[in-house]
Amino acid sequence: MVEPKGSDVQRQFLAYVQQQEEAVTVFLVNGVKLQGVIVQFDDESVLLRRDGHVQLVYKHAVSTIMPVAALPDML
Repeated sequence: MVEPKGSDVQRQFLAYVQQQEEAVTVFLVNGVKLQGVIVQFDDESVLLRRDGHVQLVYKHAVSTIMPVAALPDML
């Protein structure tokens, strides 16, 4: 199976914010805004933690993931 272009960038970004425990804002396609720290991720979902609670967010529902604070050049 051929992976879509850009999947390496996605993995690098998600791995970086996960390892650094950077807070992120996740915008969903329906307009909902979630904030937290990415605990884990795979090809289909992201596990987001905030205030001791964990949410499983499916990637097909995600529009944008943005760090709360500015990140250094990671690439």
